Amino acid sequence: MNDDDLNFKNGNPGAVRFGNFINYYQFHPPDKRVVLLPEDIWPVYSTRAGKNYNILDVGCNAGDLTVAIYSFFKNTINIKNCKVLGFDIDPTLIERAVEKYNSSDVTFKCVDIMNDDHFGEIERYLSELNCNKFDVVFCFSISMWIHLNHGDDGLKLFLSKVSKLTDFLVIEPQPWKCYRTAIKRLKQSNCEFPKFKELKIRQNIEDYIENFIVNECRLLKVAESVRTDWGRKILFFKKES
Repeated sequence: MNDDDLNFKNGNPGAVRFGNFINYYQFHPPDKRVVLLPEDIWPVYSTRAGKNYNILDVGCNAGDLTVAIYSFFKNTINIKNCKVLGFDIDPTLIERAVEKYNSSDVTFKCVDIMNDDHFGEIERYLSELNCNKFDVVFCFSISMWIHLNHGDDGLKLFLSKVSKLTDFLVIEPQPWKCYRTAIKRLKQSNCEFPKFKELKIRQNIEDYIENFIVNECRLLKVAESVRTDWGRKILFFKKES
């Protein structure tokens, strides 16, 4: 991947390969998702001295939702020692997030989770906190971009990776109609997704992702939200006892 891959195509800010929209939260305000987060299903917080509650937001864009998640856990769930890491593939979006929000409790890094070298950044972050997993991992509307750019095997690898990073996974998959929209936008700018024609996992994407997480990653589904205003549902999974 080079820098040009991250740019929107032919002057169309909606034509992006990795979902790195420059004004994403103008169209999908963070509060529209936070209001769908239950208050009674999260992993129990340890009150042991020095123990942080560590959260990861995968594909954080410019950080608005990451900060809203932090506020939700700190103020609504009443977890005071909460730390959140947000990462995104786009360095420009990460720069914007750092300028607006970076603090001792909310940090941002430019990471491509599908790149093994970049993945080491996550492991180093956990090591610095004396942890081997996050308490919660959030993946909002990122699965489609992984799938379109890395294929069926890439989607499975992504789901396996994020499941191993936590005992409590929250994921908002894009349904197939979102694929059609993304493909149409890129085609209008004379570009295409490199793996789209090879995909065998089509239609019923949400069901496929749910079944893979349950059957292959061995997590138990504990809840799902109503659909958002833009037609997606949030799925909640935890490690089986």
